[in-house]
Amino acid sequence: MDANRQMFDRLAPRLGLITSLGLGRLRPAPGTWGSLPPVAVAAVVTALVGLPGRADVSGGTGLLGEAFAPWAGFAWCISMTVVFVVFALACVRRGDEAMAVFNAKDPSSVTADETAGMALTLIMLPHFPMVNGPLTVLTIAFAFVAFRVMDIVKPWPCDRLQDWPAGWGILMDDLMAAVYAAAIVWIVTAWQFARLNLA
Repeated sequence: MDANRQMFDRLAPRLGLITSLGLGRLRPAPGTWGSLPPVAVAAVVTALVGLPGRADVSGGTGLLGEAFAPWAGFAWCISMTVVFVVFALACVRRGDEAMAVFNAKDPSSVTADETAGMALTLIMLPHFPMVNGPLTVLTIAFAFVAFRVMDIVKPWPCDRLQDWPAGWGILMDDLMAAVYAAAIVWIVTAWQFARLNLA
């Protein structure tokens, strides 16, 4: 058994979060797999509490009932913030170990950065389009695609941020990609809503 394998076996319990609970070990496209947990959490929160864009209870309630509908946007932001903080801290705290285990500066199996980045994208999403089921699904799907494209293309300064030390270098380019992705969603949805209102 080689040294890297021995190190991985020893540190595996501590690397669970940094591989997005093992999703980073899936192939192909580990970054895409690692971006899915925030989407799953968003789906569960929306199903339980209601649509983030509906402060009223007409058509926007979740399984927990009308009493929770006004809190849907707040529940969305809190749940995404928890996901963001947990996985961002995993990157920063376990970055050095992960780089040593996987023998790479930004290992593909390390996907906590994608999980944190996708959560940040969802935190920054506009809630005004999310007033019914189809529009909510469309907004989240668009945000997911925008984030993955920005994470892969890495527009300036994403590529520069990878030069930060250890876990910060793993994390920061994805957070910048999240800012780009959220901006794209805001611009496109605002333009679409303005166009529909003017029609």
